[in-house]
Amino acid sequence: MDTVMYWNGGWAWITFMPLLWIALIGLVVWAVIRLTRGSSGDFSGRGHGWEDREHRETPEEILDRRYASGEIDADTYTEARERLAAHRPRPQ
Repeated sequence: MDTVMYWNGGWAWITFMPLLWIALIGLVVWAVIRLTRGSSGDFSGRGHGWEDREHRETPEEILDRRYASGEIDADTYTEARERLAAHRPRPQ
């Protein structure tokens, strides 16, 4: 009679315990990643939340970066710079 009672309640533990361990290990891995990478979830290494809100690239900075990386040639860069300067609001 004892064997029957053990197996009836034991199946629940046999099923539940591996799921509990998987969830616990997953929670620990998530917490370690969250604490070491910052709270933004950005894994590219380009900033962590508040840094991104403080400085947004200006159109000129984006243009400079694209020219420096070779995405655009000198003629395109010069033309785009002139267009940006023409549309920039003048201080009063």
